[in-house]
Order: sequence, then structure tokens, then C-alpha cells
Amino acid sequence: MAEQWQNSRGVGRRIYVQGKLILDTPTHLGNGDTESLADIALLWDEVERQRPLLTGASLAGALRNYVREFEAGFGVAEQKDGALLAEQLFGYLQGYEATVESWLMVDDALGRLPDAAAVEIRDGVAIDPKTRTARDKKKFDVELLPAGTTFDLHFELWLPQGDEARLRAFVMALSGLEAGKIGLGMRKRRGYGRCHVNGWQVKDYDMAQPAGVLGWLNHAFAPGDPVKPVAAWFPDAQMGVSNGRALHLKATFNLLGSILIRAAGEEGDGPDMVHLRSYRPGNGRVPILSATSLAGALRGRALRIANTLGKNPGIIDDMFGRQIEKAEDKPTGSRLLVRETTIDNGIADRVQSRVKIDRFTSGAYPQALFSQQPVWAKALTPTQLTIYLELRQYGDAAAEFEAQAGLLLLLLKDLWTGDLALGGESSVGRGRLQGEKATIEVDGQTWTITRQGEDGQLQFDGADPKLLEEKYLATFKTAYGEVTA
Repeated sequence: MAEQWQNSRGVGRRIYVQGKLILDTPTHLGNGDTESLADIALLWDEVERQRPLLTGASLAGALRNYVREFEAGFGVAEQKDGALLAEQLFGYLQGYEATVESWLMVDDALGRLPDAAAVEIRDGVAIDPKTRTARDKKKFDVELLPAGTTFDLHFELWLPQGDEARLRAFVMALSGLEAGKIGLGMRKRRGYGRCHVNGWQVKDYDMAQPAGVLGWLNHAFAPGDPVKPVAAWFPDAQMGVSNGRALHLKATFNLLGSILIRAAGEEGDGPDMVHLRSYRPGNGRVPILSATSLAGALRGRALRIANTLGKNPGIIDDMFGRQIEKAEDKPTGSRLLVRETTIDNGIADRVQSRVKIDRFTSGAYPQALFSQQPVWAKALTPTQLTIYLELRQYGDAAAEFEAQAGLLLLLLKDLWTGDLALGGESSVGRGRLQGEKATIEVDGQTWTITRQGEDGQLQFDGADPKLLEEKYLATFKTAYGEVTA
């Protein structure tokens, strides 16, 4: 018995933390059910059937991944030796034999939908890059929790006396949630699952003091307990700077004409085709540019550029993730993160009727009248949307990262000039954009590109614009080799 007591974990400090998680974009927390009405269904609590469930395992996995990437960089695997902070906090498999338990307890969280919103249904489809049409048997629909859904998070952290490393890792994870840098659920790299926490309630008990033990035994949060950022609760926990290398691109565009991304499940008595809308707290259902549509358009154009220049198409799989064509294919995650964005100041209630023309008679085709409700650009004030992209370097592949950054600059050029259309019906002029301003950040340097005047001259501010050409575009021209027959 005495020997077992000596094997105690020696918990000298117990920290309880709770906060309210708020979804910023639609989120899918799945249940794996294949018998639902939707192809990919949401997970609901078995007791309170009307409340979505965020499992502690999913949340802990997202936090662990963020802490590991913050300390070691993107695409760096754990070594199972406890050297990384993520392993020390969340546990690891020591030498692939014995398990070292987690010091952080993460509770399941029940969600609450906004009063004015319901579960959203989104269509998904795979596009053939050669024909630019939908692939056969590749359409699916997915259930999503609307933006504004909230979850009450609860954590309990055990610490030995004087253990600052695990506390620093915990503060790192909570800071990531505060800053909206940790995504949850499915397709986080395609705009879903963005979330944030405004502040935390904290109870910190010193188990070496009688008052701390009594406080722990009577532990409870009160509604009036202060809510503060994690840095205010633990000012001495130094997180440092993230070791992940990434390029951040923010670009604002004017819409030229109209854009149409078809929505699923619209009312039967409405127009035949309606632009996609999504709920946003305080604004209701607003027209959006979905990240899945944007990423698909970028991937298709990137493949076209690579083929035109005779590049190895492996750059597309590395940058956007490998698509599964055969059973033996191994999937990979996308290194390019794309956000979902709203379309501001557009006309979204104008319906256009169109008719199919018989090419033989040049008359109207029988029973081929249909109506569409795209988002139209205004004439006097610009209809704008802002695109956010993040390209990450995985491991020590610096040359690959810089080549992919060069390809991303070419994609920005095509979007900027309106050569790359977004959404459907690009053949009739929809989906064209005109660049107004772009900001590029990488390696501590910032470039700002602004469109000037009626002739569209570009003004560069910040770092030397020649560096973009000499470093990133030049690397793309030489990397990934030529395609061999």
C-alpha cells in the first residue's frame, strides 16, 4: 500500500476552467450514421435529443494538434518520447509500450442553436478537372450547425507543484481558442468549424494549502464570477512565438455582374436556382462565397497552370490534398486553408427568368423556362467580398512551400483580373471579380497591393515587390520538375 502511495501523480494544483464557445461559421460534428436523411449527419445528445454534442475527445484532439503545431511547426509528427508540450499535457504512448495519461480532463459539451437559425444543409460535389462538370456518383449533402451555436466548455487541469511547462501548454491551447485559430469538426481547412471564446472563468486551487483543499471540495462556478482572457488569469505563462511557417493572403474584390452558387433544399415555390446563403448572428441569412467552391475553383485553375507549364501535377496534391481515385490511394490534408466569406452590399432578391433555345428553329425550347436568383452587383456602390487564404509549410520542405506560394500568386493574378470565375454559369459571365486590395504576409514581411485609377495600375507598398518574383515565382518555375513521358 505504501509503495502504491509513492506512485501517486503528486497533484499539487487543480485548475478548473470554463468558457462559452461560439461558432463563427457552419460546423459539422458528425456521428458516422449512414442511415440519416442526409449523407453526412450531425451528432446529437442521446438524452437531450435537440442539443448537438461536442465530444471531449474531438475537442482535446483539436487542442493537442494546435499545441503541437505551435511548438514544432506544421506537419511535424510526435516522437512518442514526451519531448513536446502536447505530449506532456495530453499524454503519449511511451516507447510504444506504456501509456502516459493526460493531465488535462476535457468534458463533453452540449450545444445550443441560435433562436433564429436552424440546421443548414449543404450540397457537395466532385468536379472533373478535364470537363469541369460534376463527376458521376460524387454528389453528397452534409448537415451543419449554424454560426452562433454555443457550447459550454469545461476543463480540469492537474499539475505537480512548480510544473510550468504543462501550464504553458494549457494557456497556449486556451489562447488558440480565444484567437479563433483552432477549428472543430469536419473540413476545417475548407471554411467549416471556425470558432472563438471571448473569455474564461477560472478556479485555481493549491492542494498544499488547507484553503485550497476546502475550495476544491466545495468547487462550483457562480454566475457572477469574472470572465477574463487567459493571459489575464496566467500572466506569467510565456507562450513564445509559433514555429509554424505560413503565408497569409487577404484580398478584397469587387463583384462584376453577378455570381451564382446554387443552394440546396430551397422552397419548392421559389426560383429554380438560388444563390447560397448562410446564417450569421445579427444579420440573418446572408449570401456567401463558400470555401469549398473557392477551393475547387483554385484547384482547377492551379492544375491548368501546372499542365500548361509542364509541371509535375504532384504540386496540386501537395498543396490542395490528394484526391482518392483508387482504393490504395492514401489521403493527405490540404496545406492551403480557405475561409468562408460573406458577399457584402449585393442585390440578392432579384430573379432572372431564362429559357433554353432550340438550335434548329431558333425558338424557345418546350418546357425549358427556368428562373435564377443570383447575387447581383450594385451600380453605384461596389459589391465586395474578401478572401482569406493561408498556405502552410509542412516539415522542412521550404522549397516546396515557396514553389506553392509562387503558384498561389499566379492564382491571385487570375482572380484579380477576372480571368478565373467563381461559382456556376461562368460561360454566361457570372462569377467575375476585380481586385481592389491584397495583403500578403510571410516570414515577417508584408506586401500591400492596391488597384489605382480607371486603368487598374497596381501600387505596391511594404516589402520589395521584386522579392515576390525572384523568390516565390522563380522557385515555382524551377521546382517540381518537368513531366516526363
